[in-house]
Amino acid sequence: MAQSASFLRNQFSNYFWLYTLAGGLYTIGMGFLVSRMGPVGAVAAIGAPIALLIVGLILMEPRFGLFVYLQLVFIIGFARFLPTSVPVGVLIDGLLFLILFSLFFNGQRMEWYRLRSPAFVLIGLWFLYTVIELLNPEAPYRPAWFLHVRAFSLQWFLVAMMVLVIPITRKDVQVMVNSWLGWSFFAALWGFKQQYFGLSQSEWIWLNSGGNAITHMLFGQLRCFSFYSDAAQFGAEMAGATLVAITRVFEEKAVKNKLFFAFLALVYFWGYAVSGTRSALFVMVAGFAFYLLLKRDIPKLVTGVVLAIPLILLLMFTSVGSSNYQVQRMRSAMTPLNDPSFILRLQNQAKMRAYLQDLPFGAGIGTSTDGGARFSPWHWAAHIAPDSWYIELWMETGRVGVTLYLLMLVGIVGLGIYQVWQLKDPWMVKVMYGFLAEFVGIAVMGYSNPVLGQFPTNGIIYISTMLIATCYRWDSRPATKPVVLDQHQSFVPAL
Repeated sequence: MAQSASFLRNQFSNYFWLYTLAGGLYTIGMGFLVSRMGPVGAVAAIGAPIALLIVGLILMEPRFGLFVYLQLVFIIGFARFLPTSVPVGVLIDGLLFLILFSLFFNGQRMEWYRLRSPAFVLIGLWFLYTVIELLNPEAPYRPAWFLHVRAFSLQWFLVAMMVLVIPITRKDVQVMVNSWLGWSFFAALWGFKQQYFGLSQSEWIWLNSGGNAITHMLFGQLRCFSFYSDAAQFGAEMAGATLVAITRVFEEKAVKNKLFFAFLALVYFWGYAVSGTRSALFVMVAGFAFYLLLKRDIPKLVTGVVLAIPLILLLMFTSVGSSNYQVQRMRSAMTPLNDPSFILRLQNQAKMRAYLQDLPFGAGIGTSTDGGARFSPWHWAAHIAPDSWYIELWMETGRVGVTLYLLMLVGIVGLGIYQVWQLKDPWMVKVMYGFLAEFVGIAVMGYSNPVLGQFPTNGIIYISTMLIATCYRWDSRPATKPVVLDQHQSFVPAL
């Protein structure tokens, strides 16, 4: 130890002049930035060394990059508090390609044979289809393809590759789960701050720009959005976290653990309530029903149905709690045909059906929503709001594309069921039940909101689906030896 300390002191002394010169140049450069750019320059002065350190760590260890990605999909929500706009999508893309470069840079340590996973094959086929869509003759402006293909398939393809080939440990999985639940808890608290203490100046500016007030101030009531992109995204994440916490209440044996997750479930559920996102209710309804089926536990299935049916009937056929805005929003989700916005969605879908009748491959990726408004505002797809992830896919990739996408989702769920049913490790079973149920719930919500293509939900889904598909990697007491491809030979049992 003494020799190591002496060595470090000698090295520092020998290169003291270099460190002094570098520090002086950095100080002068950052001083120039602050004088020219003000607060933005100050942020750059502080952030540049941190960014360089993170880049270096990612190049040395791709696993660290995956952790950074998981945190970043939540952190980017704070971009609205910055004095200048930040291209968060480009930032995410840059991080993913940096991690991809690190994978090849550290290629000898990576488990490349796992890319033969059936789940990755499904995602790869969908990605290939979206690449072929670049040649769609109906696309009015081809460069717009890159704007939407990132959320459609590219980012999922890249993250799936990373989760598979990086030698992730059981402890890494635990860190990912805790990170998600921790960020969700913080987001719920932020939502409560908005609901009960009011919005900050930056949040008011966001609310009053781009028509956000129209969708987030209904009948004088705020739909809280926390630090997420919007209230729908916030509600979906809160509903998903509620579902995961509820599954842990059922799965945990110790009373203190049950109480802890019950507390989290209450916090997350009220976070969902203050978001006013009606469709997020189906994340919990569909996800919990799937969880009970996944358990193959008849008593718990009957108990869940007995508890759920009275609550649904109470919302559908009574006016109990209607004086509470959040309860009334949940009630309206159960009677969509009485909702003018839902009827408008059906009318828009009828219009799209007429346009797409002779377009089996759609109007081209990048023609609707923000891409269409920016690059082809004259096109019909830019003038019809899809209001749904699957409808957006239908518009841009056609009935062929949306069918392929849905088959991919069903295939991933089927593979997940098979892998989870093989697990014997109690903790891993709890985690994967929650992940799989949440994925199904979010997939159901995709009919009414584009949450599958927005952060942080899509980042969580990209990671969790691959964790589910290869959960046998961390099963300490495997029932059977699942078949995988070894990197040196054909199909062999995994050790």
